[in-house]
Amino acid sequence: MATAFSSDGEAALRRELGPAAAPAQREDLDSYYEMGRAAAFVRGGGFRKVALQFPDELLADAAAVAARMEAATGAEVYVLGDTTYGSCCVDEVAAEHAGAEAVLHYGPACLSPCGKLPVLHIFGRQPLDIGRCAEAFRELYPDRQSRVVVLSDVVYAHAMGELEQQLCPEYPNIVFSRVVCRDSAGPAPPGKVQQFGRQFPVEAHGGLQDCAVFYVGAEGLALTSFMLTWNRCPFSSFDPSTGCGRHETLNVNRALMRRLYLVERARDARVVGILVGTLGVVGYLDVLQHLRELLRQAGKRSYTLAVGKPNPAKLANFLEVDIFVLVACAQNSLLDSSDFYRPVVTPYELELACNPAREWTGIYFTDFRELLPGASAHVELPPAVPAAEAVPDVSLITGEMRAVHLCDPPAPQLPPSVALACRDQTQALVEISPAASFLESRSWRGLEQQLGQTPVSKAVQGRRGIAIAYEDEGREQP
Repeated sequence: MATAFSSDGEAALRRELGPAAAPAQREDLDSYYEMGRAAAFVRGGGFRKVALQFPDELLADAAAVAARMEAATGAEVYVLGDTTYGSCCVDEVAAEHAGAEAVLHYGPACLSPCGKLPVLHIFGRQPLDIGRCAEAFRELYPDRQSRVVVLSDVVYAHAMGELEQQLCPEYPNIVFSRVVCRDSAGPAPPGKVQQFGRQFPVEAHGGLQDCAVFYVGAEGLALTSFMLTWNRCPFSSFDPSTGCGRHETLNVNRALMRRLYLVERARDARVVGILVGTLGVVGYLDVLQHLRELLRQAGKRSYTLAVGKPNPAKLANFLEVDIFVLVACAQNSLLDSSDFYRPVVTPYELELACNPAREWTGIYFTDFRELLPGASAHVELPPAVPAAEAVPDVSLITGEMRAVHLCDPPAPQLPPSVALACRDQTQALVEISPAASFLESRSWRGLEQQLGQTPVSKAVQGRRGIAIAYEDEGREQP
């Protein structure tokens, strides 16, 4: 899961480039990218500048698609190739840089709602062997009375209607989900589940937990997010690329135990780094403010960091941070931080650690919007507890005592991240942050300026070439 959202660039440097793939035939291109529907969206909205966002695997067709869109609509078209964060999210920041009035998002999508620009999702019509998929379903569920909910990757959503026609006559209790590209932050209609951009009815008496889930798509972040969220449902899947169906063997309990271990790490942390992993999902500013207030009342220091796509090398620069919390879409928030210097948790896990009123109920949330006021899973912070009445607790990791209560707010005379300190012998008062205090305590603090201590010299001709072979290498020095 770590490589899907974070990368140190080594794979790109070592990638072997072969001959460019031949562009798709005209009829295939028009059908795959739904050119007619996209052109109608642009013309209907009267958009004069449109941004086309492609994932890396579809960039080879970007020029052809853009040219046809310009010819069909007369609009000025820009191609967004390198996304600011995950390619499944709409990159509104890059689109605004180009002055775009709307975005056409191509390829896999997390379907997180956006708040600034009109968006049309075009998933692409990936081929699916309907007959083989139906046969795999029958092998996995021989009982015709099985209660099964069928989910799919968005790139196979176009084929679900035909699969439904084949299976519904045989399985009266089967339910197919529908893709919902609108803002799904509101409550779901009665008797229906609406989450992750999918909507489906649940008629079982025990709700969704009495149903099995059949997923059409390859193994990835979407399937992992489904399995952790609906962790009481048995899952099976069909991979169209291999044509094989299987019962999913991911040990959900073990995965949840790993996540709960990270909750304990968050309880022990004193300094928390809030990683901004999205700038387009509705509510990201609200959850940033919510997390800051949560950490403030829990007596922890927080820093908000915008580092783009996080990777171990980037986050290792912040040694003073004990743990990071990633604010991203539902798919990208589950970052595997086993290779990172410090753990990375989700907003829900941080709430479990810092909000005494929130208890683990077995339900896991990957969508941070579920935690905001007005959402079904929102839990208010309890009143602050005086320090004298604090109930001590023992860390399950370090064995040390800690207080797991909401602390009294700091004195209002100074902001929470500002302190007064004396510097040198001048007794001058300067404002420094906790990060600056940590930097002062380190033995090595980067390149030192040494102002006034280094003799001034004229500019001289430097070395030429590249690091592996400078032009003057191999010459004998006089």
